[in-house]
Amino acid sequence: MHDDRALVEARLRRVLDERIRPAVYPRSVPLEIEAWTAPGEPVPIEEGLSAAHARVAVGDAWGAPWATTWFKVHGTVPAEWAGLTVEAVLDLGFDERMPGFQCEALVYTPDGSPVKAVNPRNQWVRVGAPVEGGERVEWHLEAASNPVILDVHPFRPTDLGDRETAGTEPQYRLERIDLCVLDTEVWELVQDLEVVGELMHELPLEGGRRWELLRAVGRCLDAVDLQDVNGSASRARAELADVLATPADASAHRISAVGHAHIDSAWLWPLRETVRKVARTTSNMTALLEDEPEFVYAMSSAQQYAWIKEHRPEVYAKVKKAVAEGRFVPAGGMWVESDTNMPGSEAMARQFVHGKRFFVEEFGVDNEEAWLPDTFGFAAGLPQIIKAAGSKWLLTQKISWSQINKFPHHTFHWEGIDGTRIFTHFPPIDTYNCSMAGREIAHAERNFRDKGRARHSLAPTGWGDGGGGTTREMIAKARRLRSLAGAATVEWEAPAAFFAKAEAEYPDAPVWVGELYLELHRATLTSQAKTKQGNRRSEHLLREAELWAATAAVRTGFAYPYEQLDRIWKTVLLHQFHDILPGSSIAWVHREARATYAAVAEELEGVIGGALAALAGPGGQELTANSAPHARHGVTAGALAPAQVPAPGAVAEREGGGFVLDNGLLRVEIDGRGLVVSAYDVAAERETVPEGLAANLLQIHPDFPNMWDAWDVDEFYRNVVTDLTDVDELRADGGAVVVKRSFGASTVTQRLALPPGAKRLDIDTEVDWHETEKFLKAAFPVDIHAERYASETQFGHLHRPTHTNTSWEAAKFEACNHRFVRLEEPGYGVALVNDSTYGHDVTRTGSTTTVRVSLLRAPRFPDPETDQGVHRFRHALVPGASVTDAVREGYRVNLPERRLTGGTEGAAPLVTVDEDAVVVSAVKLADDGSGDVVVRLYEAAGGRARATLRTGFDAIDAVATDLLERVLADAPAYRVEEGSVELALRPFELLTLRFTRA
Repeated sequence: MHDDRALVEARLRRVLDERIRPAVYPRSVPLEIEAWTAPGEPVPIEEGLSAAHARVAVGDAWGAPWATTWFKVHGTVPAEWAGLTVEAVLDLGFDERMPGFQCEALVYTPDGSPVKAVNPRNQWVRVGAPVEGGERVEWHLEAASNPVILDVHPFRPTDLGDRETAGTEPQYRLERIDLCVLDTEVWELVQDLEVVGELMHELPLEGGRRWELLRAVGRCLDAVDLQDVNGSASRARAELADVLATPADASAHRISAVGHAHIDSAWLWPLRETVRKVARTTSNMTALLEDEPEFVYAMSSAQQYAWIKEHRPEVYAKVKKAVAEGRFVPAGGMWVESDTNMPGSEAMARQFVHGKRFFVEEFGVDNEEAWLPDTFGFAAGLPQIIKAAGSKWLLTQKISWSQINKFPHHTFHWEGIDGTRIFTHFPPIDTYNCSMAGREIAHAERNFRDKGRARHSLAPTGWGDGGGGTTREMIAKARRLRSLAGAATVEWEAPAAFFAKAEAEYPDAPVWVGELYLELHRATLTSQAKTKQGNRRSEHLLREAELWAATAAVRTGFAYPYEQLDRIWKTVLLHQFHDILPGSSIAWVHREARATYAAVAEELEGVIGGALAALAGPGGQELTANSAPHARHGVTAGALAPAQVPAPGAVAEREGGGFVLDNGLLRVEIDGRGLVVSAYDVAAERETVPEGLAANLLQIHPDFPNMWDAWDVDEFYRNVVTDLTDVDELRADGGAVVVKRSFGASTVTQRLALPPGAKRLDIDTEVDWHETEKFLKAAFPVDIHAERYASETQFGHLHRPTHTNTSWEAAKFEACNHRFVRLEEPGYGVALVNDSTYGHDVTRTGSTTTVRVSLLRAPRFPDPETDQGVHRFRHALVPGASVTDAVREGYRVNLPERRLTGGTEGAAPLVTVDEDAVVVSAVKLADDGSGDVVVRLYEAAGGRARATLRTGFDAIDAVATDLLERVLADAPAYRVEEGSVELALRPFELLTLRFTRA
């Protein structure tokens, strides 16, 4: 037989596009349109409904960037349409390529009841099936004219990312506002042909099934009367019936489809717009659940449920009903789909605390899965946190974006730093926006790396990023793919049902140990420095507020601010969303984040000040509050007491230029260029800085990645570097040395000092940054032959190699740390600690290992003014540092001592621990208002530790709990004897203890 495949395939494309799809709506009449544009920000529904509208018409331009236009559309169903299915088609100027990334609207009835949303891939509103004819119809559309930021020419700088700079030019033009007859038979024919045609393209030419489908398509097209598509659709469908009824092979891959709409809590739109995006998407999904009995939809992020509960209670009522029916599934058990690299230990834990608690209290749902499809890599401390929250599974697909190495598994056990293992799945479909296209289904089966051992994978199905969700077309395709020869089988299932099947069939799944590093988006560890600083500062202020409020409550009866702390925690957790904290959102988002962090700091300072005042009482006694987990200057961890501060060291002029700092423990030489050329550890009799090199060397690189400007730094950035060695001013200032430099349009001022009684060099840096597409780093070469280095993560640290033997190591040319990085060779270590930076790189040449801290970037997309302005950083070089020294100094730089006066000798701590390797990460009162004291601690050195915890209050008993402060069913008993509890912890073990007060 002659090969006519190309001819039939081309025929299918044209007939579908030019004849069959246009026949889906064979008859239409225009609706009348009126419009009113809200001044400024979105208005309440009642105001939008009652506003004075003006007549507009199809073809009219509308919608300044970020504006809201209320459209009123109304008309009458023609009497001759009686008995037919009728819909309104509302095309506001949509581009079908951009669901979630341009204009969209929520449709209301005249009484303000939400109907559904319209967006580029979902433009219809049902009138009736069938209609009686003659009905009057009226809807009101709350239409958001969100501008297109990520256009067909992506990553170009734009001022559209902030209402303050976006201008007033209309963004859209009304395309079609009609009442239409829906020919359901033609619509079904479209779905038939799409499924058969897409499957046909994915099958091997050598197999008979592809040709069966091709011949069926040919017969189907022959049956279509191109002058009467509607009259011939049934005959055409009949020609496809047999091939669509042929069942899948028993060995076919099995896909669990989960309805999904990945809604970024902020990204190319501000937080306020996400509130409306969630309402639009959930309106569509609850409507779809009513129409499609087999459909199951999952939505993560308790914050998004809380938004619609507050702002769209009528939509939330529908969601609660669907959740109760088991078909709208709260997923993930987190407050938001956060970044997991940068959030601190307690913050990462509280993501699960607040997320899971919301789902339990609102819906009675206690998630067992973490759901993070789009997060930019996963910290090695996360498995233990997931388990401590009462969960056991993880889903993500983002690692499929890695540029260099292909991850070897799709289903596996992920082991964290403490040995905890979490059953993990990466959907081989490689998207969280599956549309049930044939290429996606075929890719999932071909790509699945665990064939022969497992057969199940998951497909998050629906338009996402900007929301939208699953469509009726996707459900129709899934129905045809339930069991179809040549394709994987598809079944709608909740995430828990999928995980239960996947885990049961693959009990001996392979194990991946350590971080899940994304070989992409590495620059998110640095972009938008003030957002990152706001996060770090907020995390530590919350630690202080809980500690001092709990101490004051127990000691003085101070009113513990439960609701206030709960609200602030949720604000901080929201801003850890994976496009806010990473710095990859539009200017509007980061402008608001800076203001929010300032307000959070002010409020927490008020809590801390009030609690400390209650503890100190009136008087003139000088006191120091130490909120760090280690003693400082004679003040116990968590105590308020007089401090003992030793005398400061000396500053002397250096022979040959520069200065020498010396405090008896460390002697530091700063040369005439203002660079650190020596850091001599007196006790160890050891030089830290290699001969001929200089530390605290600022370096600047060109930084123009191939794409994803705010997200990416590409390896070639290192090819060109400029050392900033010219000095404008070098002088002594009291016990410190001040260095000023200028470069490009920017300036930097650094203050270097040796604090009394401490073996560390403090470096305070202020940069007035006005560069474009540049990357600023600070280099610290160290005379250490380190094969690997330690980098702090949640509740511990992980090790990374300093070599690039394989492509896996070479890909980690920029990595994340929390408060410290530590280098070590046998018998000696050096740490570099920070108060707000995360990105770094570590390289080794011979016996010299160099740490470079990433300070600032200047990408121009999506925020063209990223990081412009003044920034302040604090770092410290700590020669001779053990792991516990690094931990201690990391806390110190992030938790400065507080000085105050009072009329008492201070206040004893609520708890003390006699082992430095056991670190207290939180002291607070229990969230349930019982007055119980909750203490969370962890082993920080990476070894086994025994410790005695002593309480500074009368405790009746102590029980181990999960992160939500619920008693663990299999928890060991902890006896409180004379105010002491004996502890034995495994390496990096996290433990939460709840003490009942007498």
